[in-house]
Amino acid sequence: MADSTCTERRVPSPGSEKRIDDPAAIAPEEPSRLTRDLTASVGDAGAFGVMVGIGETYVPAFVLAVGLGDVFAGLITSVPLLLGSLLQLISPWAVERLRSHRRWVVFCAGLQALCFVPLTVAAWQGQISGLAAMAVASLYWGAGLATGPAWNTWQGRIIPQPIRANFFARRARLQQITTLAGFLIGGFSLQWGRAAGDPQLLVNVFAALFLAAGVCRLLSTLCLALQSEPEVSAVSTRRIHIAEAWQPFTSGPTGAILMLAVSMQVGVYVAGPFFNPYMLKVLNFTYAGYAVLLGASFVAKFVCLPLWGKLAHRFGAQHLLAIGVWGIIPLAAGWVLTTNYWLLLILQIFAGASWGAYELALMLLFFETIPERQRTAVLTLYNVANSLALVFGSAIGAAILSLGQVSPEAYLVAFGVSTGLRALTTYWLYRLPRVDVAAAATTIRPLTVRPSSGSLDEPMLTTLPDQQTEPVGAERR
Repeated sequence: MADSTCTERRVPSPGSEKRIDDPAAIAPEEPSRLTRDLTASVGDAGAFGVMVGIGETYVPAFVLAVGLGDVFAGLITSVPLLLGSLLQLISPWAVERLRSHRRWVVFCAGLQALCFVPLTVAAWQGQISGLAAMAVASLYWGAGLATGPAWNTWQGRIIPQPIRANFFARRARLQQITTLAGFLIGGFSLQWGRAAGDPQLLVNVFAALFLAAGVCRLLSTLCLALQSEPEVSAVSTRRIHIAEAWQPFTSGPTGAILMLAVSMQVGVYVAGPFFNPYMLKVLNFTYAGYAVLLGASFVAKFVCLPLWGKLAHRFGAQHLLAIGVWGIIPLAAGWVLTTNYWLLLILQIFAGASWGAYELALMLLFFETIPERQRTAVLTLYNVANSLALVFGSAIGAAILSLGQVSPEAYLVAFGVSTGLRALTTYWLYRLPRVDVAAAATTIRPLTVRPSSGSLDEPMLTTLPDQQTEPVGAERR
């Protein structure tokens, strides 16, 4: 790859940590090693994107197809995320024991690939128990989230700083393309299976999709294993001190930002996990239509990110946060007002743009208000609090649906309650003290987007290592 010639590195003296970002003379084998790392990283991104689009996204649709019910299809997008966020707490300990970020990431990625084996078998048989489905989904998300801190730290050390931003920006774009391709392939394949009128053919299509997703994750794992790794430093395995990480939640601008984010998550997840069964069971949308709605929000978010970055640079991240919050508040209400597919498609484009503004603003504010030495610990604890919030919100939504006997009217009540709870987050929005992070908006450029387990309401955005920022424990997998 052309990027591999942009920098050189210094051979470290015995006993010193290997430097990977110093443009000094290097050993002849270094450029070829960097080329292999860059090529393998690109292969990982492409295969991982297909896995997300063709496999992960359609798990809620699968549990609906095998008759596990609307409420369960919603909960399977939230409960496993909580269990996964708890598992990531062991990542620093695991890296320290293994003395390697790469070994831990490869182990977790391989474990995630294996999760598609029981899903493939269950789809082939056309049945799976609720307990088994929840266990597999929890292991999948646990293995995926556990790679986040280690992967960000590892990649930030093997990709040279001078080329890091541009490389990860291109890598992220590739991952978006392959994820979108996976969406569309999955949706149109399932539509073909449903149109045939044979229930067995439909579940066989699910089996083929999950098998393909597992193979893609295995290829991704192989690409991860082929990459090099410098010696693990003591700093990169620093243990999380809960008391230290909790302090920013209780005071100052960081506390207000964190409380806004967590309370927004509660409101969103009263409705978010239940859009899948509402579309597929109540509105009876086709799988192809479902995939297009997913893709519309996904593409709108990705396309709007450069615009939001420029706006944040000019006016500040707090203005961008206000745009995002006020854009997110009415999204669930839109589903109450209309069932017209084309109007909902427009709503989803607006949703993707709004979530892009909100999440980019949060990211910029996090980087500015959380001290660097506390950042990994605080963001890891935030991920756990965020997961607790989404489980709490989805439990409220599940209770509303259950009390309403999963009727169309019960869905509309859940969407209305979600809108009201989102509106309450404006209390925290206007309690934020002034934070000047306009200049930081240009320093966190490489962003990648993934859907949240097929939920239309909240795609998830991920930071990748950048030339101006220390790699942090942001979720990747």
